[in-house]
Amino acid sequence: MGALGTLSGQAAAAPAPAQAPAPVPAAAADLAAARAAATSPATLSTLSRFFARDGAVARSTAEPRAGGATVAVYVLSPDFVAGKKGAPVARSEFLATPAVSSDGQKASVWAADTGSGWQVVNIATGDDEFRYAKAGAAKLHGGTVFREPQTDAWYVTGGSRVLPLDEDAVRAVGTKGTTLAAYRARVAAAYGDKLPGSAYAKKGAAGGYGGPAQAAPEQPEQAAQAAPAPAAPADGPAVSAAVAAAGAGGLTVLLLGGFTARRLHRRTREV
Repeated sequence: MGALGTLSGQAAAAPAPAQAPAPVPAAAADLAAARAAATSPATLSTLSRFFARDGAVARSTAEPRAGGATVAVYVLSPDFVAGKKGAPVARSEFLATPAVSSDGQKASVWAADTGSGWQVVNIATGDDEFRYAKAGAAKLHGGTVFREPQTDAWYVTGGSRVLPLDEDAVRAVGTKGTTLAAYRARVAAAYGDKLPGSAYAKKGAAGGYGGPAQAAPEQPEQAAQAAPAPAAPADGPAVSAAVAAAGAGGLTVLLLGGFTARRLHRRTREV
């Protein structure tokens, strides 16, 4: 995916903010639409296959069901990295609905507005999105929980502070966190040359750029060695279904609108 690059002129010149506004929360109608997509008969059928992988449970007895509330998942914003005035630290990446199987397996069903309504674009094992949302609310009431793509670190921010929620974040900002200004300086140095419109984005690093994904829950599960799917253009929507499952224990890359690449250590299923 490439090493962290040098600071771009735009990102370097921008002053570090003392505070940043919270991102616009997800509308109730969008949450409802995303949940409807995540709990549709077609998606439940796909979840049965997902939970039955590797013989963990029989497909006929997986009985997937929604296991909690649908939540907005936020990712570090390119506008914040670039120092755009008034930009929130993070922007909405997708809406996630928890799912659980009859044998207790957990999964996260990701839905995005693809332009043709809210559709399921991916299924990932585990419950990271929901655990960190809960942990962030407990650590900083009213804060915004978000993920930093390149390191897959989770944080919560509010006011002038950025606090860590996992080990990757602790390694980045320490156990007590850091100021928003210091955090912005760090991500500008790390990602300043990977913003939309940069040479990094234009050359299609980490997989290239294409059109938005279309949900297809009824299709059979593809082989783990499937080729990486294209992501949205650098100036396109924040969310795409560019998820490439590279085998058990392998690397899955999600391209975030041409901003940078995400490291995942969770088994995913593109739908």
